[in-house]
Amino acid sequence: MSGVNDIRSTFLDYFKTNGHEVVSSSPLVPRNDPTLMFTNAGMVQFKNVFTGLEQRPYTTAATAQKCVRAGGKHNDLDNVGYTARHHTFFEMLGNFSFGDYFKERAIELAWNLITKEFGIDRNRLLVTVYHTDDEAHGLWKKIAGLSDDKIIRIPTSDNFWAMGDTGPCGPCSEIFYDHGDHIWGGPPGSPEEDGDRFIEIWNLVFMQYEQVTKEERIDLPRPSIDTGMGLERVAALLQGKHDNYDIDLFRALIDASVDLTGVKAEGERRASHRVIADHLRSSAFLIADGVLPSNEGRGYVLRRIMRRAMRHAQLLGAKDPVIYKLLPVLVQQMGRAYPELVRAESLISETLKLEETRFRKTLERGLTLLSDATATLDKGDSLDGETAFKLYDTYGFPLDLTQDALRGRGIGVDLTGFNDAMQRQKAEARANWAGSGDKAQETVWFELKEKFGATEFLGYSSETAEGQVLAVVKDGKVIEQASAGEEVQIVVNQTPFYGESGGQMGDTGEIVGEGFSLAVNDTQKKGEGVFVHVATVQNGVVKAGGAVQLNVDHARRSRLRSNHSATHLLHEALREVLGTHVAQKGSLVAPERLRFDISHPKPISAEELKVVEEMANEIIIQNAPVTTRLMAVDDAIAEGAMALFGEKYGDEVRVVSMGTALRGEKAGKSYSTELCGGTHVSATGDIGLVRLVGESAVGAGVRRIEALTGEAARAYLAEQDERVKTLASTLKVQPTDVVARVEALFDERRKLEKELADAKRKLAMGGGTTGGAEAPKQVNGVNFIGRVLAGIDAKDLKGMADEAKADLATAVVVLIAVADDGKASAVVSVTPDLVDRFSAVDLVRVASAALGGKGGGGRPDMAQAGGPDGAEAEAAIAAVEAALA
Repeated sequence: MSGVNDIRSTFLDYFKTNGHEVVSSSPLVPRNDPTLMFTNAGMVQFKNVFTGLEQRPYTTAATAQKCVRAGGKHNDLDNVGYTARHHTFFEMLGNFSFGDYFKERAIELAWNLITKEFGIDRNRLLVTVYHTDDEAHGLWKKIAGLSDDKIIRIPTSDNFWAMGDTGPCGPCSEIFYDHGDHIWGGPPGSPEEDGDRFIEIWNLVFMQYEQVTKEERIDLPRPSIDTGMGLERVAALLQGKHDNYDIDLFRALIDASVDLTGVKAEGERRASHRVIADHLRSSAFLIADGVLPSNEGRGYVLRRIMRRAMRHAQLLGAKDPVIYKLLPVLVQQMGRAYPELVRAESLISETLKLEETRFRKTLERGLTLLSDATATLDKGDSLDGETAFKLYDTYGFPLDLTQDALRGRGIGVDLTGFNDAMQRQKAEARANWAGSGDKAQETVWFELKEKFGATEFLGYSSETAEGQVLAVVKDGKVIEQASAGEEVQIVVNQTPFYGESGGQMGDTGEIVGEGFSLAVNDTQKKGEGVFVHVATVQNGVVKAGGAVQLNVDHARRSRLRSNHSATHLLHEALREVLGTHVAQKGSLVAPERLRFDISHPKPISAEELKVVEEMANEIIIQNAPVTTRLMAVDDAIAEGAMALFGEKYGDEVRVVSMGTALRGEKAGKSYSTELCGGTHVSATGDIGLVRLVGESAVGAGVRRIEALTGEAARAYLAEQDERVKTLASTLKVQPTDVVARVEALFDERRKLEKELADAKRKLAMGGGTTGGAEAPKQVNGVNFIGRVLAGIDAKDLKGMADEAKADLATAVVVLIAVADDGKASAVVSVTPDLVDRFSAVDLVRVASAALGGKGGGGRPDMAQAGGPDGAEAEAAIAAVEAALA
């Protein structure tokens, strides 16, 4: 039972047997406390339950909570590896009562677990209580039978817990284990309390008050319990160890590190193995919970943790990336308790390998430059700040690494000079933003980025989160507050709202705070990573500083995800069908539809579009997982990932892959792999289906594809089906026979139109209803036919002229058609034997002049012209006749 996994299970099973709901660990990125960088205690996920803002279906709970303390107020990073009990990642076992039981039951449960279930020697235990908490003191005597000298009253805040300046609070009672007088140290409260003899293993918080103001404290109507026991500490105790790094879990990781590096875990390199083991845990769990290395916020802390481990791997002599090779051991040790490690194993492995590969290049280059820059420095000297800043700014060599690399030589760094150089760079960057008009308004985002840093985006894994309002902006200026009805822009420290980019529209939803709410109408990215919520204040007054709940419109986000993922599938299908010359030239991912433009020199046929649609739906039906990896941009492109037109990529990119190719060279491999920072479905089946609804030209060599997915596609097909049924009813046939019936109707119509046109021509040329053609007139010894025709298209005039002279050996024919708008068209035809005497071109110009037109053209035997005045058609005939005479 002394193994870490057994201890965790025993703890949870014990409280389950005693009526507690076993609740899964919450993510390391808090969704309900914007002031925390990482979840650092078991009570974090229950914060709103304790304050009454949230109701759960249970009143008692127990958890094994994963925690990280490596940034902000709780930062143990620099101590890790050099002490027995400091960790960046640890597990906190805890039990909670939300107004159910209080001190007596909490003490009873704790004492029985420790002494009976865990079998810890009661004679080695002592407890602390807050100095005024007589109730807890009495209960420890009653339940545990502890003597007064084993119950220590502590008058400091060490034994009084508070959530903040205001809110729930109460006294604590800590349980300590005495490791024996052979270890230096004294009991809590003594001058020697910092020694290692007495180790705290469990803290019981009795939440019984509410701090209303700094001066006023009142009783809570329903006192609660919050406890925390460090799993690593109790495991060391139960395994007979005084050092957390000697427990089974850490031994497995350290032994694997020794095997890979060939360096023993004793002596001066002992700390390096410990750093690697600890930092592997925090890095893996952070990546599994959606944090990826970056230069901002949580991603920056993760990068520091990873690179600290990688620096120690280099100190152990590792020539190639090694940290990722330890991951299978961690998954084997902890994957059963935390299945997210198993699910994200490939992502974690690739991220670790990428980061270590890139870091080794940075380290090698930085150490070389640092060696050159310090060649003349002796012990006690300091590297100038300008050089340290250049290493950081130009070569990506962090200041803490510079300090670490020089520490062994006794050389320091001029921090004042470093900070001065940093400030000068910021001043220059700020000056570059100066301008007028729109650019001047954009300066506010640069200033907010400089003041608060980039916005932490949580939207890849969540659609709701808490944040802290950093600024309220209106008309390009930061304002103190905004009231109901005002249109403002809100900046928070972290958000699940996606800012418009890469063709994907920004999210909408709501922001709710104490006494106010805002409707988010759009989200934009400004400057370098500042997410701006374009919002309308619905009620109350919004100010900077307050905590808010951010809720993305789930239905709209779901449609955006489906449409975005569908563009990837269609893009690949188009490349397969049309050729690899196809490249995306722009896109719009809206909730209602999607469109994207591609390079292609000609229209895409209906048959090609049909095949493209079928191929995309083939992958959708696979319901294959959509995976995201973080890679170096060059490596991603080398592996076949497509970069999109107009996108700017940094050194690291998100690589989105989906589906399995069924044919061709890619058969069995990823169907679509693209560089993309947008939000996507979890599996291709979430898209539902895709339907192409448009194809058109938008420029030379660029075609536009429009499509629908999911419910929109289903609704479109339903409408189409309804139209077919209506048409079938009108035609009095079955829906399956509609096409054949329509084709038959069109054939019949074409036949009738031809017969009608023939009848019109005969009637027009016959001059009456007798059916015979009117005899030609003799003009200057020449057969002359002149007709004004009604209801005849101008395009039919030449054919009718040929028909009119076909029965005559010699003739001149003039036909004029008058359109409904009053304009006239004229044709003159001359038989070959007369072209030497009369030119059809000359004669048609005579007719055109009479119709109010100018000119005319053609051949000597056939010419055509027109004019605006059809009322003069008869006069035009007469004018041609006169010209013949």
